[in-house]
Amino acid sequence: MSEHRATVRWQRRPEEDFARGRYSRAHAWNFDGGAQVHASASPHVVRAPWSDASAVDPEEAYVAALSSCHMLWFLSLAAAARYVVESYADEAVGHMSEVRPGREGITEVVLRPRVAFDPAHTPDAAQLAALHHAAHDHCFLANSVRTTIRIESR
Repeated sequence: MSEHRATVRWQRRPEEDFARGRYSRAHAWNFDGGAQVHASASPHVVRAPWSDASAVDPEEAYVAALSSCHMLWFLSLAAAARYVVESYADEAVGHMSEVRPGREGITEVVLRPRVAFDPAHTPDAAQLAALHHAAHDHCFLANSVRTTIRIESR
């Protein structure tokens, strides 16, 4: 099996009053390939100026990771079936709700993939649905979470 690593770094600024909750939630995610992502708490969770709306928040990253995993499996399975994908776009949405009193979680992620195929190598509706079902079944992240993941192919 494999390991997957990320380094998350945050540093308090001298002028911040940490004990009173007046500190920036902005931080960095660093990945082994050299990518760095500017991250922060969601402004829906921590108000500005203590969050950075221009940064990626963990909830957005979670939704994007599930969408990306599904897409990568979909592309692999489509290629193996000799369909030719020209483009793939997904406007995925994660829904937060209460999971127990006083605690919230992303309880549902809706994937809305829009896939364009080469006209000479296009699956029919049933084959497309089967590809999405197989991609969901293979996705490592979908197999790792208890969030409901719904696929609304477009």
